[in-house]
Amino acid sequence: MATLQVELVAVERTIWSGEASMVIARTTEGEIGVLPSHAPLLGELAPGGVVTIRTVEGDDLVVAAHGGFLSVTPTKVSILAETAEISSEIDVERAREALRRAEEGGDDPEARAAVRRAQSRLQAAGQSA
Repeated sequence: MATLQVELVAVERTIWSGEASMVIARTTEGEIGVLPSHAPLLGELAPGGVVTIRTVEGDDLVVAAHGGFLSVTPTKVSILAETAEISSEIDVERAREALRRAEEGGDDPEARAAVRRAQSRLQAAGQSA
């Protein structure tokens, strides 16, 4: 079975590195699914997006990723995010509180960005916003 070498790196640390059978990510152009032998691509991650990595074991690693880029070659996917959190590391109550505070910020661009980040953290954790 063909696989992809995947690296998911945030500014502060490497989040995950290994072999995967598929990667799903939301870019500014829409959601993309990447399988082995995919055409080369460079995409910008959508603000407040979720990345799903299907490992070769068949497990889905779900990550809230904020800002950054996705680089695809036929055998490798590199995801470079400003910040990223694996779903199992997300404190749901803290994310809900962050969403509540951000929503109080109104139409301020920073408040809207904070809302998207909190929503993606909740989505990655399997929770509704």
